Order: sequence, then C-alpha cells, then structure tokens
Amino acid sequence: MRSWPIPSASRSGQISTSRATDLVMSIAHADPDRLAASILKTVGDALPVSQCTIFAYEFDARPRTVSVADHRGGRFLRDVADHYATHFYALDGNRAIIGARAARQSRHAPGALVLHRQQSSEIENDAYRAACYAQPNVSDRLSLLLQPMANVWLSINLYRDSAYGMFQSAELEQVESVAHLFAHAARGHYALNGQHQQGSAAAMLARVRRICPALTRRELDVLRGTLEGASAAEIAEQMGVKPTSVVTYQKRAYARIGISSQRQLFALCLQRDPA
Repeated sequence: MRSWPIPSASRSGQISTSRATDLVMSIAHADPDRLAASILKTVGDALPVSQCTIFAYEFDARPRTVSVADHRGGRFLRDVADHYATHFYALDGNRAIIGARAARQSRHAPGALVLHRQQSSEIENDAYRAACYAQPNVSDRLSLLLQPMANVWLSINLYRDSAYGMFQSAELEQVESVAHLFAHAARGHYALNGQHQQGSAAAMLARVRRICPALTRRELDVLRGTLEGASAAEIAEQMGVKPTSVVTYQKRAYARIGISSQRQLFALCLQRDPA
C-alpha cells in the first residue's frame, strides 16, 4: 500500500464535453448513484475500471455509502459496500490515513488531495479480502481522499477487475490528471446532499464527540445508532456484533461522557453551545 498527495498544480486531463456535462449534472441528480456512474464512465474512456464507490467518513463513525456504480448493475456493489461499512472499514488503509491527523498535517499541505493504492494481495485479513476483493473480482483499488469540511472525509474509490491485472504507472497518471475534477464534483454533491442525508443524528454525534474526544469508534457507532432511534438488536446487526456487546459499548460511552441514560444523552445533545 502507498499514498501520495496530488498538488493543485497537477496536470489536468482532457475529457469530452459530453462527459463534463454528465459529471456536472450528476452533482445534483435525484439518483445518488449517478455521481459514481459518471466518474466510472469518465475514467472508463481511458482505462479499464469496473466499479466505483464513494464513502463519507463522518465524525469518526462508520462510513456511509454515498454513491456506487458497477458495470453489472443491480444491488450487488451496494451490498458489498454496505458490508464493508459494517464489518471491515476499520481494516482499510483509507481509514488509517484519515485517522492519522497529525501525520497528515505534517506530510500534506492543507486541502491537498491524497491518492491511496491498495491491492488485494496487501490485505492481511482473510474475511475482508474475500468479501471486498475476491467476491467482486477486484485486484487493485485507487482511492481519492478529500476533506469537504471539518471532521468529514470523502473517498472516491476506483476498482480494477482481476482480468486486467494491476494499475500501471501511466494509468495512475491518468487518474491523477482528473482527480481535482472528481474532487470538486464530490464536494459539490456532498454540499447539496450530505447534511440532508446525515440528518440531526450526525450533528448531535458531532457535539458528543466535541465534548468527549476519547470515545472509541465502536462507542461512536453505538451512540449514532442510539441517536437515530435504533434498538440494541438493530445496532448489533449494523455493526456485526451481539446485542450484549452493543449494551457494553453504550455503557462505556455513557461513563466516558458522564451520563447514565439515553434521556441524558439527548438532553446533552440538545443543549446550546455557550456564546
């Protein structure tokens, strides 16, 4: 695995007027998957890429699937994406880059895009590799990482079908040449749809995280489910753990925050910040 920044002075690639128009229209399209489909078509003009997913990593909680596109159509890729977001995101090299705030600030200029490459053979966890690479027949992945706002990251992921081997150096340069264009489209899409899709639960979760930065990822996942009104059984299914584990994470989170009930959690979230 390796990652590198793409500076703003990076060479710009040329795309057709029809592709540019489709990309712009996809930003505000009613179908959220239109953005990933447009990116997939644009990249596909220059090199073989079989799938595209876009995830939002919000406030250190588990990622949300924003947009997906697959040449096969149907729900296959969205199911794979949702399975990743539930069970394997913590093992992803993308998550390690996003989480390393101090290292990121020292290595990359503020606002710079980061391109991360992760091949199937580099994934040590057998279940993760089987579910997200072997089953969808992926050999290589390129991820464009960008930050549209504080505590939120987006990843635009391009997947290579195993039949075409690994991305080559010239192909990496082609992706870099359109990276800023894709990043602008993703930022615009998130600005129009992100807050609406997050709802009030994510905003309340952000407040809790500001109050108690020591909360773990699992604790944040449980709190988000609680704020969304989900039961322990429903949260357990989303996280891939037992309901008893959800209760344990919830108790630990409450103890860190200094509360003892769900009622106190909501009361804390609804308090106004001091002027």
